[in-house]
Amino acid sequence: MTTKHIETAIIGGGQAGLATAYHLQRLGRPCLILDANSHVGDNWRAHWDSLRLYTPAGYDGLPGLPFPGPRWSYPTKDQVAAYLTAYAHRFALPVRTLSRVERLEAADGKYVLWLGNDRIVADNVVVATGTFGRTPSLPDFALDLDPSIRQLHSSEYRRAEQLKSGPVLVVGASHSGTDIAFEVAATHPTILAGRDLGQMPVRLDHWTARLFLPTFVFIGRHVITRRTPMGRKAMDEVRFHGLPMLRVKRSDLKARGVERVLERVTGVQDGRPVLADGRVLDVTNVVWCTGFRQVFEWIELPIFGPDGWPLEMRGVVPAAPGLFFCGLAFQYAFSSTVLPGVGRDAAYIAKQIDARVGTSYALAA
Repeated sequence: MTTKHIETAIIGGGQAGLATAYHLQRLGRPCLILDANSHVGDNWRAHWDSLRLYTPAGYDGLPGLPFPGPRWSYPTKDQVAAYLTAYAHRFALPVRTLSRVERLEAADGKYVLWLGNDRIVADNVVVATGTFGRTPSLPDFALDLDPSIRQLHSSEYRRAEQLKSGPVLVVGASHSGTDIAFEVAATHPTILAGRDLGQMPVRLDHWTARLFLPTFVFIGRHVITRRTPMGRKAMDEVRFHGLPMLRVKRSDLKARGVERVLERVTGVQDGRPVLADGRVLDVTNVVWCTGFRQVFEWIELPIFGPDGWPLEMRGVVPAAPGLFFCGLAFQYAFSSTVLPGVGRDAAYIAKQIDARVGTSYALAA
């Protein structure tokens, strides 16, 4: 077993982890990014083929490096992955890939990270493993569906060709569910089930979006925050119910022939999915756009609330000095959930670490 000591360990090499390392670097603070993937950006490469960002390139850059391309273009998921790779290289950020942290615990005033036979001891740890985590959230009754039904979670869906011929049920009507339902409806009879979460008032690819989006981004950064009543209400919606329809509109779904049902899928009858009103759906495919669960069992610290989320404010965990989070949905504001808000959150965390390390050195002296 090898043991290494570092000042700050950052778990996760996505946009939150990279931005945090950038700010720590600018403050002269050493750090190491630990990422489970083979390459920086692999989480983005794993999304469905047609995914594009919902914010224009002009808003998507991380601190120090604008996102390439036309300001009002909407980057593809592969362009985001390539940008993150370029970002890490541009600033020579210390990323160690194929390094999955299997356990995190506290010992003697420091943190111990276990990676197989390797052990890292850190003064500070930043958990930057993603907005919603990467553990698919599926209902227990999914196991009871007839084996002949092709089931995919949105994290497994890449393109419509993966599906069998015949009707498709898409469960979950947030932005990912509506995007996927619209896409598969071009080749399959499609039912979209789930409550209506609302929709963006303008089309992202229409000129009116250029008038609307600056105001929307400002409100998402400075008004809908955890410090305002409307922000705290929105936080629960975003964390536990998902975002509204962003690119696809209700009229788009209707025009493509998607059957929209607002009832929830509540169980299985004779191997087929059943809606809350008792209707049995005769489908050959189910795509679960039901989000992800935050699974933090690998963090062996008493810092989580009953809902499974860490008890933090702006990523700072009062019960565990030196432990931070970055990249959480609604870490501070609505914008924290998307690229335009990550840089500010990362800067805040880096400043907290710098202040903590400086205080520790002063006390030691």
